[in-house]
Amino acid sequence: MPHPPPVVPAKAGTQLLGRTGAVALGPRLRGDDSGVVLVTKPRAFHYAWVIAGITFLTLLVSAGIRAVPGVFVVPLENEFGWSRATISFAVGVNICLYGLMAPFAAATMDRFGIRRTIVAALLTIGTGVALTTLMTESWQLVVLWGLMVGSSIGFTANVLAAVIASRWFVARRGLVLGLLSSSVAAGQLLFLPPLAIVTANYGWRYMAMIVAGVVLGLVPAVIFLMRDRPEEMGVTAYGEVPGAKPEARSSGNPVRTAFDGLRLGLRTRDFYLLAGTFFVCGASTNGLIGTHLIPACIDNGIPEVAAAGLLASMAIFNFVGATGSGWLSDRIDCRKLLCMYYALRGVSLLILPFSFDTFYGLALFTAFYGLDWIATVPPTVRLTTQTFGREKTGIMYGWITCAHQFGGASAAFLGGVLRVNFDTYMHAFMLSGLLCFLAAIMVLFIGYNREAATPRAVPVAG
Repeated sequence: MPHPPPVVPAKAGTQLLGRTGAVALGPRLRGDDSGVVLVTKPRAFHYAWVIAGITFLTLLVSAGIRAVPGVFVVPLENEFGWSRATISFAVGVNICLYGLMAPFAAATMDRFGIRRTIVAALLTIGTGVALTTLMTESWQLVVLWGLMVGSSIGFTANVLAAVIASRWFVARRGLVLGLLSSSVAAGQLLFLPPLAIVTANYGWRYMAMIVAGVVLGLVPAVIFLMRDRPEEMGVTAYGEVPGAKPEARSSGNPVRTAFDGLRLGLRTRDFYLLAGTFFVCGASTNGLIGTHLIPACIDNGIPEVAAAGLLASMAIFNFVGATGSGWLSDRIDCRKLLCMYYALRGVSLLILPFSFDTFYGLALFTAFYGLDWIATVPPTVRLTTQTFGREKTGIMYGWITCAHQFGGASAAFLGGVLRVNFDTYMHAFMLSGLLCFLAAIMVLFIGYNREAATPRAVPVAG
């Protein structure tokens, strides 16, 4: 019987590539981000794809909720007389808590299970959105939208995609991350235009009730279809060898587990680089563009429904960009990908203030920026896995997502303040663009001079 090819000792500094974030070592041997494993050909259908489907649906609805501020900023300003800075503060609290909850969400999913965690979060989100229809004071917006919805939506955000991809997939993990990340684009595409139309014709309260109904309607699907781990269905992760040892389950306090991850990160230089660049990512996407693009369009004479349609059309390019980035992150140095993404985003933000005067200029920005919006997620998750290991991906990416949302919260609030003080969004767009160029440089130092006991990378076809 022929012997399998030997595993060649690795050279320091090599990077893992290939379909599984890996290298081809022989006819059936491949490596993943946490080391070398034996990967067998996956069966024709695997329940992991059902899990990916219900996760995509959950993330899609969450993306629709996060798109709501772009629609209700001006109506709340007109009805209650609240300043744009006041409304932006509530949105900033929402975004901040959405990120702050990410590491605790990952630890809670490890301790109590994904299904119970997501169901509880959806029930809280639906209730909070519905109660906003009864508010009459600005502090109620901060409590309901900022605190209640913001803290709960952090459990149904990108960290969920990272946990699902790392727990249920070995093969095609990057592609799955790209597909799940693209749910943000799909959520914008499906929710923004209808919500803008409902708001324009019937008022923002009808819009809020529709959103609450969709969120609560998702709960039964999660209860019946979501599973916490592959072994519950009698299988291993997609692409993993049958009989592989399952990951150890957390039995400790989720809060303590989350802070243990933070302590680990604070001792690692790459954590600061990953968190710092993702801070810029959040500031330049959901914080600035997601919150203020529609108001900026209105400032320049573009109707609200048309502006919402513009932001929603960007989602088509988001979908292509995120999925393509996931595919590329399995094959190309993720640092180079991120450098390119942040540099292109910086260029587009510097051009944006001069694009409102012509349809073609704004359309070009929509396509250009849309391709780049969510493309940073798959390579960032892969770099997190390479740095901290597969079993710690969820919690560590949760803390990195926390930095992302702090960036978004800062940009959402600062964007409103700059608009009030200068009567234009020019300064906010320019500042964000310059930060993107800084992030493009920072990502190149992630893993710099890090020794890695892995074989030289050889891309895997397919």
